Amino acid sequence: MGSAKPTLAECPPPDLLEALEVITGPGHVLTGDGLQAYERDWRRRSHGRARAVVRPADAQQVARVVQVCAQHRVSLVPQGGHTGLVGGGTPDETGTQIVLSTQRLNHIREVDADNLTMTVEAGCILQTVQAAAAELGLLFPLSLAAEGSCTIGGNLSTNAGGTQVLRYGNARSLCLGLEVVTAEGCLLNGLSGLHKDNTGYDLRDLYIGSEGTLGVITAATLKLFPQPAAVMTALASCASPSHAVALLRLARARLGATLTGLELMNRLSRELVAQHLPQIAQPLCSGQQMPAWSVLLEQSDDQGPEQAQGRLEDLMSLALQDGLIEDVAVAKNLAESRSLWHLREAIPLAQAEEGLNIKHDISLPVSRIPAFIAETDAALEQAHPGCRLVNFGHLGDGNLHYNVQAPPTVAASDFLRQHEPAINTLVYDAVQRHQGSISAEHGIGRLKRDELAHRKDPVALSLMKRLKAALDPEGTLNPGRVI
Repeated sequence: MGSAKPTLAECPPPDLLEALEVITGPGHVLTGDGLQAYERDWRRRSHGRARAVVRPADAQQVARVVQVCAQHRVSLVPQGGHTGLVGGGTPDETGTQIVLSTQRLNHIREVDADNLTMTVEAGCILQTVQAAAAELGLLFPLSLAAEGSCTIGGNLSTNAGGTQVLRYGNARSLCLGLEVVTAEGCLLNGLSGLHKDNTGYDLRDLYIGSEGTLGVITAATLKLFPQPAAVMTALASCASPSHAVALLRLARARLGATLTGLELMNRLSRELVAQHLPQIAQPLCSGQQMPAWSVLLEQSDDQGPEQAQGRLEDLMSLALQDGLIEDVAVAKNLAESRSLWHLREAIPLAQAEEGLNIKHDISLPVSRIPAFIAETDAALEQAHPGCRLVNFGHLGDGNLHYNVQAPPTVAASDFLRQHEPAINTLVYDAVQRHQGSISAEHGIGRLKRDELAHRKDPVALSLMKRLKAALDPEGTLNPGRVI
């Protein structure tokens, strides 16, 4: 009888790291104390232990790294800006995995202004891509709070959303082509700038959102758009999520395609910002009382600023008249607009300052959001009296960040240890009842892998497993994530 197949932990030979250093050059295979920043996630909840971190400089080096690791049967964990929230880019605890960092793949290869495309490498910081497009009078509209550190490869591997999905779509909608290293170390060149290419299976969409489990994204051709002539922002207060949904309905009718985003924030979200980041302006507050709910609305218009501001002010006047909102502040300039967005984008940081919390990145039909919030808030208060609900997100596309903070008198770590599984079950059961999804834009990673196994359609889950087995038969690419 043949001997048993060795495990990954038994396989790495002593010359693996030397082989990787030959590929990447001296100083780009990290070991020892240099690994700590790569071994825990942004939330400090997912910790692992890597054998080494390898930092290739280009797609050819990535392909050779993957080939060597495949030959030695060592698993790889692709990692970009390391801003993920579900443990997808963190090594496991075995100490055998290699973290493949895309930090050095940071070049903008080409900008085709007439074709409205830009080809960039996976390690490019999102904000860098936005700035490069803006220098040419163009717009790359993907925008999220981590844009100063997250990378394009990570954005695509998780199919990131952000604040402008309502008008421009998520990362998948903003990508025309990909360059990918397969599990065998082959380089797939699909960097097409074609807006139409109907020549077989859409491999691009297969890799987007796969969280590095099917291949390693090394570059992408992205869609660009003309810069809008005017961007107008308003912050409004309202009594309930039902009023906010009614405002969204009115904004769609009055602003049409110029409606770029509509964000929802509950009272506690803003209170935490005021407490931990007091330097951030807090409009529409009556004394120390925050509004029950706040809505941040943005309009990107091809008309001039005066016409755009007039349309937005007319909308808000009508919303006040109809009782949909209680008060409103319309930004008069870019600085005021940025200040309003800073308030919204500071919520995750304020939550982190408050302590560990139970995050839920969920999506729901917009029409179901008011009922979901009312029912789930009540159920959580009954099951866990005193728990605090930090509810904010992208109302325009149905994506809520529905987070649960411990009561003020309870240690956050104790609360999570005792109640996180039960709270997750309560929230995800409610999401399913309202025909929603347990992950809107953060992905599955390790954090939601077991939950997905229980809640995904069985046929869909079976097909996903078959795809993984076909494209990564040895299971070396980001194993234990997604499925």
